[in-house]
Amino acid sequence: MSEIIRVSPEATRSKVLKDEAILVCAYEDPAKYSALRLEGAISFGEFRERAPFLDKGREIIFYCA
Repeated sequence: MSEIIRVSPEATRSKVLKDEAILVCAYEDPAKYSALRLEGAISFGEFRERAPFLDKGREIIFYCA
């Protein structure tokens, strides 16, 4: 199993704004996603749909509250 790497909110925001990383809300429930969505984040459902087409070298950052 891979080690979980914690990323600061500032570093995450910078990476997302520079399009260096994808920010994913880890909740599958649409109501939780709506309530907890951060700027630039996509839903877990959208991530699953897009996963086969994502650049394999792009960083993916998951978050939950």
